Amino acid sequence: MAAAYRPQRENRDDDSLGRRRSMFRRKKVCRFCSDKELKYDYKDGRFLAQFVTDRGKIIPSRITGSCAWHQRHLAAAIKRARIVALLPFATAKF
Repeated sequence: MAAAYRPQRENRDDDSLGRRRSMFRRKKVCRFCSDKELKYDYKDGRFLAQFVTDRGKIIPSRITGSCAWHQRHLAAAIKRARIVALLPFATAKF
């Protein structure tokens, strides 16, 4: 069985398009680690709503920039706020 012909890709070195984009991206810093005064509580629904999409999903840490420790505690606070009905589980779609 003969090998299929594959054309050579042009300009495929270390400066590929994906690498160039990431060179200028600023590293996200956890806002809770940088500001020790900033607290989150399940009773503060307005603050926790910043970390929930309009569909009711928790925004991941790669987008918010939260560290793993704070993201876990933030998710727990959001889930508690949902149970107490301070945040919706999901939006009603009619």
